[in-house]
Amino acid sequence: MFEENIMLAFSLTLLAGLSTGIGSFIAFFTKHTNKAFLSIALGFSAGVMIYISFVELMPEALEMLEPEHGHNLAAWIMTAGFFAGVFFIAVIDRMVPEHENPHEARRVEDLNEGIDRGKMHRMGIFAALAIAIHNFPEGMATFFATLADPTLGIAIAIAIALHNIPEGIAVAVPIYYSTKSRAKAFWLSLSTGLAEPLGALIGFMILRPFISPTSMGFIFAFIAGIMVFISLDELFPAAKEYGKGHLAIYALIAGMLIMAITLLLLM
Repeated sequence: MFEENIMLAFSLTLLAGLSTGIGSFIAFFTKHTNKAFLSIALGFSAGVMIYISFVELMPEALEMLEPEHGHNLAAWIMTAGFFAGVFFIAVIDRMVPEHENPHEARRVEDLNEGIDRGKMHRMGIFAALAIAIHNFPEGMATFFATLADPTLGIAIAIAIALHNIPEGIAVAVPIYYSTKSRAKAFWLSLSTGLAEPLGALIGFMILRPFISPTSMGFIFAFIAGIMVFISLDELFPAAKEYGKGHLAIYALIAGMLIMAITLLLLM
């Protein structure tokens, strides 16, 4: 029942990952950072992910688990899956040196600041590696959500694509500054996004023999944990750093509202 959406799932994951290239173009062809746009994009993505996690993924996980395990045990499995996802992405996040964190706000203006080129190059490489590591579970999230529910998969893919734009800037800015090569900066930035379809492919190959309503219920809760952690630890703080006043929270609420209306219309 899940495998009929494989091509759609992989295509959405690929498109979401490739949006890092948009960040490169912003870095190359604009003189000033559009901080309002980035704040709105990140806040909106966080709102979509949080809403989907608690209103769609968690209830669907419970629904998948209940027929075989009953309500009480299903609730325990769902909860375990959620916090397993939180723990998993938290461990990955701890692997990244704090001072090289790719989710700190980067500005196009950094291209013109008098920072040591060697240090900038190292920053760009670390950012690329860190983003690629983060993109593995994000790719799995998009892929498996689409397998079970294409509507959810499309929404998650859009949210991840939006938050991949500033990640592309985080790689392109230091690499271009240190090498003066748009090609190197673009391809390195774009390659970090390819970790998403790669993560989806590897995850599917490993888990394919075990796909069942029970395993998908656990995976849905696991994905919810990943997305909530990413939203609260990375997206919303970065949105506030880019934004002014309450712009980030307005964007977060807008993401929730639009996602809610979309899901209601598709019922």
